[in-house]
Amino acid sequence: MSVEAVKEFFIRKEKEFPILKFEDISTVAKAAESLGVTPGEIAKSLLLKVNDGFVMVLMAGDKKLDNRKFKDTFKGKAKMPALEQVLEVTGHPVGGVCPFGLKQAIPVYLDESLKQYSEVFPAAGAPDAAVKLAVEELEELVATDWVDVTQG
Repeated sequence: MSVEAVKEFFIRKEKEFPILKFEDISTVAKAAESLGVTPGEIAKSLLLKVNDGFVMVLMAGDKKLDNRKFKDTFKGKAKMPALEQVLEVTGHPVGGVCPFGLKQAIPVYLDESLKQYSEVFPAAGAPDAAVKLAVEELEELVATDWVDVTQG
């Protein structure tokens, strides 16, 4: 169901991106190994609760969230939602969370860490699905804005 929402999102945007299927790419390490790329090229999607709403931040897979930078940028502390909230808000299960075909309209931010890559691989709605996109395509499709919220 979730992968279907991603496919429908691309159809609505009049874009053709093949959904890549693997045995299990639910972690950055597994995804990088399966795809034959560095962990940084995996675009990690984090759904975060801030104040009374949610935001999604995509970052290079080898980066970690910097809580101070996040708080300064979003004027509130980042909180991880419960697993059932992630599915409720995004329509995607943990391990397959992505910014495409979201169940609820939420702002999606791209972290500056993605700019060092020409192409990245975000999940595509399931723990065994990903899509290969140029960073510019990702920006065009989903970005509300760019932020700098990772460590280092």
